[in-house]
Amino acid sequence: MSAPPDTMLRIMPREMRMMTERVFSITGLPKGFFLMVQDVVMYSQRLGLGGFSLLEQRSPSLEGADPSRVTISSEDGDRLELDGGNQHAWFVIPTLIDLLGELTHRHGRAIITVTNVVDPGELRVAVELAARSGLAAVFTADAQPTLTAMPATMSGILAEDEPLHWDLLQNGVSIDAELWWRIYSLATKALAPDSVVSRRHAGPVIVNDDGTIIGRKDSDDETDLSLLLKPRASEPSKESVDL
Repeated sequence: MSAPPDTMLRIMPREMRMMTERVFSITGLPKGFFLMVQDVVMYSQRLGLGGFSLLEQRSPSLEGADPSRVTISSEDGDRLELDGGNQHAWFVIPTLIDLLGELTHRHGRAIITVTNVVDPGELRVAVELAARSGLAAVFTADAQPTLTAMPATMSGILAEDEPLHWDLLQNGVSIDAELWWRIYSLATKALAPDSVVSRRHAGPVIVNDDGTIIGRKDSDDETDLSLLLKPRASEPSKESVDL
């Protein structure tokens, strides 16, 4: 699929999270880690940082991701130096925010300098995500990027506590159409090839050869399961996901 030059799409958080999670799922990230980083690319895009263009560029090198390599180099009171273990900044952010919260709880303030990280400017995303943990953070892009955090006064109103998050939920983000469809194509690598067998195991149910269902059985479910039992006569034997 292609789009006219300079065509922009408004993409909402659901779609951005879905594509990000799928791309990350084909890296070396531990299972369960995706939920911790599913918003980093979306926030990066909204902040005018690398965003989905950077995700496309870095996707091959992310396959060896290992966030367990992130370690504390030194600690002195409310100050800490974090070694990113040559991981991408997006995958350092969860640990960074946890440590900001822990130091702030103990000392009332946290100052963390990060070293040995890929695309250090992307650590700016941590400022917005830290708000979810009740932290008011500031990012300084020096030779060694630093984040400083203090406790934030929370109102309990999302639009006030996390204005960027609220804006994303209301308005989404404008993304170049050709870039978005390339990301979509990249994300399909995480999916099983489309077939009668794969369709039978999609969602919360499994459909047996005889049409019986294992799993959810909603009384008002009017889903037509015939396509899960055999291909339609007019349907090609293999569907393409090429765009």
